[in-house]
Amino acid sequence: MTNKVLEQNRQGWNTVARYFNGKDALPSYGPYAQTEEELQLFGNIKRKTVLDIGYGSGHSLRYMAERGAGELWGVDLSAEQQRAAETTLKGISANLFCAPMEEDIGLPKQYFDCVYSIYAIGWTTDLPATFQLIHSYLKVGGSFIFSWDHPLYPHLSSEGGRFYLDASYQEEGLLTFDNFKGENKPLSFQRRKMSTYINQLITAGFSIEAVIESDVPAESAEAETGVSDRYYSLYKARMFPTTIIIKAVKKKE
Repeated sequence: MTNKVLEQNRQGWNTVARYFNGKDALPSYGPYAQTEEELQLFGNIKRKTVLDIGYGSGHSLRYMAERGAGELWGVDLSAEQQRAAETTLKGISANLFCAPMEEDIGLPKQYFDCVYSIYAIGWTTDLPATFQLIHSYLKVGGSFIFSWDHPLYPHLSSEGGRFYLDASYQEEGLLTFDNFKGENKPLSFQRRKMSTYINQLITAGFSIEAVIESDVPAESAEAETGVSDRYYSLYKARMFPTTIIIKAVKKKE
């Protein structure tokens, strides 16, 4: 099943990659979420060695380069995303790999100052293996920062601005979009509880430094007003967090 889902998602992302050119990339942590400028989770990145899990169009890596990162590395499942990232990073040195995040492809161990993943980690078909690999890539004291849909968010629907659960939060399992972005290509990810992410980080050997549920200030300058039932909307984001952002640190053995 794992290989089947990976291949399905590889083909799907190769098809829909163009929709995500620069979207959900640093300094943004996700739809209607706080930015890195607000949260300052990375700190000073100058001369640091960084690894992007699910680098997409490469805009997060470019953000790191613009802030003086010393070495840029990235892993992404999609060859189309890799081509897009190479265009985004033209003239910038980066080690880009096209491979599943849950597989050991020989990346250097205990080498990186920071590993991060912006709205990509939830696509993993094997969360424990992915977190264990990320832990092995980091130096002691290195940070792992990631964002993803708030675990309850995929279970929420709304009608006329009123929210309801359309699935049980207690039941984790595969969620498949059969016609993602209208391209008639399926994409699947696992719905996981908040506790699953946190406990798997602990099991992998991380110490959790921050857990942030996204928040939109009431005085937001966004032009959008009124009720909206779209999957992501400012109206919904003011009522319920769209995103979780977690920072974890590799502690001493």
